[in-house]
Amino acid sequence: MASSSSTQPPAEETRNWLELPRDVTAMILHKLGAIEILTSAQKVCMTWRMICKDPAMWRTIDMHNLGDDGDMDYDLEKMARHAIDRSCGQLVDINIEYFGTDELVQYIIERTSQLRCLRLICCLCISSYGLCEAAKGLPLLEELHMYLCHDVPKEALEAFGRCCPLLKSFSLNNIGWRSKVIEIEFDDEALVVAGNMPELRNLKLFGNRMTNVGLQAILDGCPHLESLDLRQCFNVDLEGDLAKGLYKKIKYLQLPNDSTEAYEFGAQFYDADSFGDESPSELYDSSDYDCSCEIDGDSDFDYDDFTKIPGGSNFSDFEEPFLS
Repeated sequence: MASSSSTQPPAEETRNWLELPRDVTAMILHKLGAIEILTSAQKVCMTWRMICKDPAMWRTIDMHNLGDDGDMDYDLEKMARHAIDRSCGQLVDINIEYFGTDELVQYIIERTSQLRCLRLICCLCISSYGLCEAAKGLPLLEELHMYLCHDVPKEALEAFGRCCPLLKSFSLNNIGWRSKVIEIEFDDEALVVAGNMPELRNLKLFGNRMTNVGLQAILDGCPHLESLDLRQCFNVDLEGDLAKGLYKKIKYLQLPNDSTEAYEFGAQFYDADSFGDESPSELYDSSDYDCSCEIDGDSDFDYDDFTKIPGGSNFSDFEEPFLS
């Protein structure tokens, strides 16, 4: 008679995630992004807490969010400052989305001299002055990407071109405009790029209102350009010598009517004829955004409480066992 033990299913093998090599754990945690690390992952256990406090974890800071700051209990500006402090001057890459002020920009440039990549998404509360100060304080910048930052001043673009000689990749992506009636041609941005960023290899001008004049200036002024995104640049008319020069020079080219399926933001464009007398700038109302920033100057951010409203979640109970 067979033993009853032979009918028992084999025990399921369990995996202890704490036994993973430290570098593997760090790589996994880093994929979560700064917000998830600071509000969740670092509270799991002492091992993860110590990994999350390693300055090497904060060489790249990704403040990705869905732009619903009004529905969050967290103060993203305060959280970003805390993440920057954790980098201990090693920060080389930062992504800021749907928040940010001149004060945060100043905080960045005061605490790192190594920044290579700056990515700003819909940062409508950063002024021309703030952008110019960023340019002056980031001489090693190689990549600058600005998405949905409407009407970036000419002076700011000139400052980045003048103060960041290593700049190789630049994005100035907005919402495309098309009109058969209203004149919406605007070459200023393209001319600034052409005149101030000669070392560019990669350029994205999604939704730009430039014409053939601006495009030709870019081809002439950026001799090393290899990649160019012209999607939704509806004022560009690619034919004749301009088209020939473009196809000959650019290795990776995206044309005005090319697919936007893989574009990470909303790719709808505005038909300006349907807005009557409204100008593009009138559709953006900066008063909808809270550009205030209240940070206690005496705070050293040793605690990880990022709540911004009375009665919000307080993490002090979770943090106490891990305080240094």
